[in-house]
Amino acid sequence: MARRKHQEEEANHEAWAIPYGDLVTLLLAFFVVMYAISSVDEGKYRVLSDSLVEAFGTPGQLEPIQVGDPGVVAPPSDADVPRSLAPIDIRPGLLDEGPQALDRAASGLFEERGDEDLQGLLDEIAEVAAEIESAMAPMIEDGQVDVTRDTYWLEIEITSQLLFPSAEATLNPDAEPVLEDIAGVLAPRAARIHVEGHTDNVPITTAVYPSNWELSAARAATVVRMFEQQGMDPADMVALGHGEYRPVADNETAAGRAENRRVAIVVLPGAPPREDGQREPEQLRDELPSP
Repeated sequence: MARRKHQEEEANHEAWAIPYGDLVTLLLAFFVVMYAISSVDEGKYRVLSDSLVEAFGTPGQLEPIQVGDPGVVAPPSDADVPRSLAPIDIRPGLLDEGPQALDRAASGLFEERGDEDLQGLLDEIAEVAAEIESAMAPMIEDGQVDVTRDTYWLEIEITSQLLFPSAEATLNPDAEPVLEDIAGVLAPRAARIHVEGHTDNVPITTAVYPSNWELSAARAATVVRMFEQQGMDPADMVALGHGEYRPVADNETAAGRAENRRVAIVVLPGAPPREDGQREPEQLRDELPSP
C-alpha cells in the first residue's frame, strides 16, 4: 500500500511583524508617558537656544514646548520702562552755576549739607567713575561691563554671563576678581551701594527659583555678600531684584536677552545721619532727579 505524502507547510516569513509591532507600541506608550510627566528646564533650554542661534545665525526666538498650563505668562516688553541714563561729564564747580543747577528734589536730599560738602560728594562720584573705568577698561571694551555716569550717582552694569552660570546665583570663578577690584575702589568711599539684579523674560520654575523674581534677587544678594566679604560696610548696601521687568533691550532676540541678564551696581552719595544717630530712610536711585 502506497504511503501518503505529507503536504509540506509553507514557512511564514512575516511572523516577526507581530512581536515587532508590539514592541513599537510599547515604546510609543513609554515615551508618551515620559513626555507627559516631564517638564522643560528653562535654564538648559535657554543655553541650548542661544547656542543654536549663535552657531547657525537663525533669526527669531525659539520657544520651549509647554505641557499643560505653564501658569506664567511672559509680559510684553515695555518700551516706556526707564533705561539707564546716557553718560554725562561730572565737572567740578557744579554749584558755582547757582541754585538752578540742582532742582528741588536734589536740594531736599542734601539740604543738611553745605555747598562744599555737596560738591565734595559729587566730585567723589566722578573720581570713583574714573577709577572704575580704568580698572575695568578691558571688560568695558569687550562689552561685559558698562559704566554710566550721572550727576548724582554712578551705575556699573555687569552681564550675568560673566558673573553667573545660566539659571543660577553662584558666582563664576572668573567673576570674583572683577568684583574684588570693584570692591577695592568702593570700600574706602562714603557712599551707599544698591545692587540690582535683572533677568530676561524667559520663565524659570525650579525648586530653588520659582520665578525670575527670586533669581534676580538671589544674584543681587550674592554680589552684596561678596562685597561684604571684601570689607564693605553692609549697612550701606541694598540688594534689589527687578526680575524681567526693566529690560534694556528686546527680549525677542538672543542678543537682547543676553543684554537684559545683568547686575547693576549703583553708587549713591551717603545720606546724612539723624540727630539720634539713625540713618535717613533709604533713597532709591529712581527718586533722585535727572539733570
